[in-house]
Amino acid sequence: MRIGVISDTHGLFDGALLRHFAGVDHILHAGDIGKAGVIEQLARIAPVTAVSGNVDGFEACGFPVEQVLELAGRRIALYHRLYEGGRLTRAGAGFLARTCPFICVYGHTHQPKVEWKDGVLLFNPGSAGPKRFHLPRAIGILLFSNDTVEPQHIMLADRAE
Repeated sequence: MRIGVISDTHGLFDGALLRHFAGVDHILHAGDIGKAGVIEQLARIAPVTAVSGNVDGFEACGFPVEQVLELAGRRIALYHRLYEGGRLTRAGAGFLARTCPFICVYGHTHQPKVEWKDGVLLFNPGSAGPKRFHLPRAIGILLFSNDTVEPQHIMLADRAE
């Protein structure tokens, strides 16, 4: 199973997503969507599960702040603001303790990151929106095979296609 992972689109749908997410079984969007049209375009590729972020006004946009689902036999959690200022937020730590996921996909920092913390794979795909700061634009793939998961980052061009 291949899962496309994206965050912090800030209203931008990059045409490169059509190529990079071709053939994925599901897409996870970890918030700061920006415009509902982004989700509509992603849904043309594969089913989408999304959470809201601070740019979306959290629940005001119609997407929940958190989601927990099972894909490829694994419990996967989505939460936008897991980290802030380089630290796990108090709310984020509480979310992880309450939901006990195998994988938590998050966004907000715009930094592509993979780490294991207390037996949980924390995966930030980076930002697929307009380039900001000195950070690269990126998305991710979670590749499930047998009993393993391989997280991958895909770097995007500085400007959308």
